[in-house]
Amino acid sequence: MSTVKNLIWIVSVACALLGLCAADLAAQRGARPASARIVRLDPRFDRLVPPTAALERIAEGFLWAEGPVWNRKEACLLFSDIPNNVVMRWTPGGTAAVFLKNSGYTGTKPYEGPEPGSNGLAYDSAGRLVLCEHGDRRIARLEADGRKTTLAGRYQGRRFNSPNDLVYKSNGDLYFTDPPYGLPKTFDDPQRELGFNGVFRLTPDGTVTLATRELNAPNGIAFSPDEKTLYVANSEPQRAIWMAYGVKADGTLGPGRIFFDATAWTKDGKGLPDGMKIDRSGNLFATGPGGFHVFAPDGTHLGSFAFDAAVSNCAWGNDGSTLYLTVSSTVYRIALATKGEGY
Repeated sequence: MSTVKNLIWIVSVACALLGLCAADLAAQRGARPASARIVRLDPRFDRLVPPTAALERIAEGFLWAEGPVWNRKEACLLFSDIPNNVVMRWTPGGTAAVFLKNSGYTGTKPYEGPEPGSNGLAYDSAGRLVLCEHGDRRIARLEADGRKTTLAGRYQGRRFNSPNDLVYKSNGDLYFTDPPYGLPKTFDDPQRELGFNGVFRLTPDGTVTLATRELNAPNGIAFSPDEKTLYVANSEPQRAIWMAYGVKADGTLGPGRIFFDATAWTKDGKGLPDGMKIDRSGNLFATGPGGFHVFAPDGTHLGSFAFDAAVSNCAWGNDGSTLYLTVSSTVYRIALATKGEGY
């Protein structure tokens, strides 16, 4: 490829990111997003996002949409509206409706903070919905009769901060992040019982172990297709990075390395490293400053969807080639030329 074309691509992504307003994650919520500008930086991006790809707005009007997950059996999308303390259900050709009330906080008193609801959602191997619950500060499972079972609520006798996002390993181990964003006063909340914000592992027998505590704001989390690498987003303006950890045979993590550093983007792009998913080839589809970004397994930034609102999370759906995005108050979908890991 010519030097001139390379320069054009570099300038285009810089303009797209620098043209966005600076703000931290909490201050950006509630803004109505416009359609994204697709920025292509590498020929590999074209093989993932075809020239005909177009974002489609499928649902809107939420306070802060998060944690999307596709239900393959029922062919529908579930996602959290955290401030409203509900899980929403959207079906193709239909509209979004409340699927679960009190999704993250089941207390009788009004919640003191702005984010009581569920955040990340996932299905276990039996097809049961598992929720990261802010207000109740736990990982819970929704049973067939509508009741909830607490899978993990404490580490060494101390309550979690506010579980945020989660991912299952094929052996049934559940890895999840626990920043304090769901607490009324977040990092300075007097109700905090843990002195750190960790990444934890929950085994099928109910044992909770600490995977790492080195990140100040662990958020999105995903496995590489071979499950030998665990990616964790750090949603901290001063250290906006994605980390990659080697996964040992016993499920513990080896030393982490910075997979990509987007700290410079936080000065001009809304959002921070948040939710992410992997495709079957190991490409990382990650929300972050300035929008939604695609990285090759080697860490090369392939391209972006530059939004003017914070993008919170994403999920593969349909036959695995449709990607759903939660963007502030809105949910989008886009058909891609790749499929999600597991499809």
